[in-house]
Amino acid sequence: MLKTVGKASFRASALVALFATALWASAPDAPVAEAASRGDLESVRALLRDGADVNAAQGDGMTALHWAALRGEAEMVSVLVYAGANVASTTRLGAYTPLHLASRDGRAEVAALLIDAGSDPNAATTTGSTALHLAASGGDVPTLTSLVEAGAEVDAREKAHGQTPLIFAAAAGRLEAVQALIAHGADVSAASRVVDFVEKARYDGEARGRRQDVLAAIRKAEAEARGETVEVGAATRTDTPSGQEPTRREAADRANRDGTDTAPATQGAGTTPGQEPAAAAPDETPAEKPEDAQGEDPPEAEEDPAAEASEKPAPRPLGYSDIVGRQGGMTALHYAAREGYFETVVALLAVGADINLRTEGDLSTPLVVATVNGHYDMAAYLLEQGADPNLASEDGVAPLYATIANRWAPKALYPQPTAFRQQELDYMELMEMLLAAGADLSAQVNTHIWYSAYNFDLLGVNFSGASPFWRAAKALDIPAMRMLVAAGADPHMPSKKAPSRRRRSSNDEEEEDPSGLPPVEIGGPGIPPLVVAAGYGYGRSRTGNQHRHAPDSWLATAKYLVEEMGADVNGRDSDGFGALHYAAARGDNELIEYLVGKGADPLIVARSGQTTVDMANGPIQRVQPFFETIALLEGMGAKNNHKCQSC
Repeated sequence: MLKTVGKASFRASALVALFATALWASAPDAPVAEAASRGDLESVRALLRDGADVNAAQGDGMTALHWAALRGEAEMVSVLVYAGANVASTTRLGAYTPLHLASRDGRAEVAALLIDAGSDPNAATTTGSTALHLAASGGDVPTLTSLVEAGAEVDAREKAHGQTPLIFAAAAGRLEAVQALIAHGADVSAASRVVDFVEKARYDGEARGRRQDVLAAIRKAEAEARGETVEVGAATRTDTPSGQEPTRREAADRANRDGTDTAPATQGAGTTPGQEPAAAAPDETPAEKPEDAQGEDPPEAEEDPAAEASEKPAPRPLGYSDIVGRQGGMTALHYAAREGYFETVVALLAVGADINLRTEGDLSTPLVVATVNGHYDMAAYLLEQGADPNLASEDGVAPLYATIANRWAPKALYPQPTAFRQQELDYMELMEMLLAAGADLSAQVNTHIWYSAYNFDLLGVNFSGASPFWRAAKALDIPAMRMLVAAGADPHMPSKKAPSRRRRSSNDEEEEDPSGLPPVEIGGPGIPPLVVAAGYGYGRSRTGNQHRHAPDSWLATAKYLVEEMGADVNGRDSDGFGALHYAAARGDNELIEYLVGKGADPLIVARSGQTTVDMANGPIQRVQPFFETIALLEGMGAKNNHKCQSC
């Protein structure tokens, strides 16, 4: 096997080398460009005297003038221009002119020479970026000034995200460039383009369907050519209608497709110049999206009996693009707040940028963006300048919730924001400031937060309806909970039940609910704080791989909630699981004994039929049984259904 792989790798490398050689050989001879790439002015002069082509380009389209501009060789640029170099020549990839390269790297003298030679300051790359965009991102004011004075459009928009040079400068923290652009009349209220990921998913689904139709037709034609008879049905196009009634933005602008409304948009933090949003993954419909990497179902896996009994169709779970919703519409102030560029934020506010302006995409304010990304010092400054602590983004995330969620952000395949580690203010201090400013303690998020673990979520926890106190309970953060309760927070407020991902077909038999609990409507009580603090998600998903919480605080948190807050030890989530189930799933005998000592019933059964012993007995693959916990619960009379998945 190793020999085969080695040969294959060698052949692949050889093919790449052969292709590169062929490409280079096919490119025109460009000795002047080669000399310029080395900065060899004397060779350039000699070659030009001998009649070499000054505009001959290398394989990637780089001419001698491109190289001279890139290196900042002003004298060489003058020689090449005098020899007839084309200032409008572009590279094969990206369509960069020499002026683009000089502007990007702050080669002010070279940029001035190129402008004098007739280079167009408004020429755009393939992505629509002008030299002014690149100069703004690089932060070189002399270059920027030369471009504006030569007629560069100060509010030009690149094509990828509709961002202006001012946005480029603000997102890169180029304070002097920001100030210079404002002085030249840049619009501080200009916002990037909004991307509707639900619509994007629909277009992508239609494109996939058309591609499948073409492939099916090709396969049919090939089969008929072989004399075979095949029946090839039309491909089914996919989409992500959620069926969930809008709870935030009125969905009047959403077409009612196939009798099902698409979901309203949700939280996001925008895009970086030249990049897609962090979580902008290909859409996954409710039928397509994996429950987790190993195939387990997330919580709320069973269908709601009440919904089945109703004549009204049960709300469908949100697909990934539904949750991401609309993103973008961010101004320079939003970008500076997101990246933590304090002085840039101050400069933008000083010239009238709206401190409470909400993005056109998900309605995030600069304060929300700052807290979501852990910039506590900046958030405090924004509060002092009059930012509203109760303006939430479209998914319901307000600054107070965002502060706690950022501090205890789950582990994810993508790096989570860690700016909070470099702040002078601690998250508790920012919480105190938010509470003093009148932050709403009862505000609940509207839907699952897509950026909590991006599109590879092993938590098995839907954040719909989570309050700041609930989020602190999930993190086992007793100091935060105490602060919130002292300010008037309700320590008993549960989250809200979200639609299930698992759908029963009409042929499925009605499943018995052995929990003895009444049905819970979608949007009804979801998970009580004690249940989430006991380890909600453990034993039902891979939440242990991502859950971040205060260390060694399981029992202490339970004692606080039960003894000081009066939490019901027999409270259950909407699926019928109690705190004992999740303590058992973690093998936490100490917590089990404490809860039972306070009156918790070890014989409770979830709607799925799982007992407390079942949760200790390897209920999902790759989670080994906790034999001491099994024995402890069996000794209390709990039933073992012997359904270990990892034995």
